Amino acid sequence: MRLFRRLGLLLTLVAGLGLFLVVMLQSEAPAMSTSKAHHTRHGFRNNAPHPPQSLGGLLRFAANHLRLPEKPVRLPLAKNDPDWLKANVREPTLTWIGHDTFLIQMNGLNLLLDPHFTERASPLPFGRPERLVPPGLSFEELPRIDAVVISHNHYDHLDLGSVKRLYADHRSSIHFFVPLGLKAWFADIGIASVTELDWWESRRYKGFEFHATPVQHSSARSGLDRNRTLWAGWVIRNEHVSLYFAGDTGYSGDFRETRKRLGPFDLAALPIGAYEPRWFMRAMHVNPAEAVQIFQDLEARYAVAMHWGTFRLTDEDMDEPPRALARALDDARIDPDRFFVMQHGETRKLDFLFPQPEGPTALARENATAMATES
Repeated sequence: MRLFRRLGLLLTLVAGLGLFLVVMLQSEAPAMSTSKAHHTRHGFRNNAPHPPQSLGGLLRFAANHLRLPEKPVRLPLAKNDPDWLKANVREPTLTWIGHDTFLIQMNGLNLLLDPHFTERASPLPFGRPERLVPPGLSFEELPRIDAVVISHNHYDHLDLGSVKRLYADHRSSIHFFVPLGLKAWFADIGIASVTELDWWESRRYKGFEFHATPVQHSSARSGLDRNRTLWAGWVIRNEHVSLYFAGDTGYSGDFRETRKRLGPFDLAALPIGAYEPRWFMRAMHVNPAEAVQIFQDLEARYAVAMHWGTFRLTDEDMDEPPRALARALDDARIDPDRFFVMQHGETRKLDFLFPQPEGPTALARENATAMATES
């Protein structure tokens, strides 16, 4: 069994080598003469551009990753109450479905972040990485979805099968918010209910503001589209609630600027995994100590950890990120309850954080009526 698993990983690495060569070895293009410095002749770049990885570095990472011993880790899957979530019209809740995927219910809005429900985060039907923990909610267990936020187009964040199924199931209510350039991808699969935004642009929808914000990352779905679409963090807020979603990111000064323009925040969803080895991953993925620094930069009241424990993407043990986060919080003298870790599938009520409306909002009543009709 171990031989077959390693053979599958080797085939994935070989099949993806062309993609990696283009994605990792290209330097970021110089900016055009434009008021938006992150726009380039060929796409987009970070506010703090980073040097490209070398071919030798790529091969070193791939060879080391292939040689890593199997360390099976059984992460728990919490039991939740899908029927209660479907009927819920008042309680603010947070459910971790896995990786960067959350269901958030607040002030009548049912929101999904980077939805990924399928078995693999790969363009290949046999490719790695494969899901190691089942989704905390299935498609059938979701309440009526109002909005979906996509951070960027990497396969572990923008999943074709998940997007198509969500649109089929929630066509009458769902709207997608995506970074600049991704609307065409959705149009190609028949989805028109999409708003695409550049950094610092915003739209109002169902009583909430959706703001796209800069983060330090990249985009690509093939070897030919390096940084042709934008990547983004997101702020979702109204007069009662302010939520920050980092998506996938390395550390940069973008978070202090986001706090200056749009903060502070009630809750920040921040990545803590896929960070080793640092010499290879530093530019693109924060480690737990850097996630704590982002938490401080944003001046968020609370943070929830994500981007760990679902797919094995890099070299650290699957259960190491929460332990490293605990050490980082202790070093920074931050109460661990303020930056918490959830189990896959866990639902937390956030009434201590988000104010409850006096009664069901119009949006909540609409969703409850629609769910009752559909059932």
